[in-house]
Amino acid sequence: MSNKKIKVLLVEDDSMIVQMYKTRMESEGWEVFSTDRGSEAFKIAETEKPSIILLDVILPEMDGFAILKELKDSPATKSMPVLMLTNLGQESDQNKGKEMGVNGYFIKSQHTPADIITKIENLVSGPGSSTLSVDKPAAAEENNK
Repeated sequence: MSNKKIKVLLVEDDSMIVQMYKTRMESEGWEVFSTDRGSEAFKIAETEKPSIILLDVILPEMDGFAILKELKDSPATKSMPVLMLTNLGQESDQNKGKEMGVNGYFIKSQHTPADIITKIENLVSGPGSSTLSVDKPAAAEENNK
């Protein structure tokens, strides 16, 4: 990983998941901002300029796709990488995220915080870092390496 401090905006309404990811990321020396509100997520993204945004889909106030659209429509936030981290694993949801410009789409139950941290490090500092990732069975992912 580079020496650049990673700033993460975690948009999630499950306090247990927020605490789990926040604790793990802060142990890496990362700065973590969290909210469960779309309007607040947009304000934090504009002011804090996170390295990456982790975005749930099912949220109070407005869903993750509406937040994503707002982020991608604004010149101030449109280039920020976004990973969807959600329980919605349907292919149609993954395709919708891809069409809207997410950099990855991950199912919460299939990934540990350590998995997501590795993916964030690769996305933020790795070559070809804008490549879209989606959940695949482990065997398929191994075959693509």
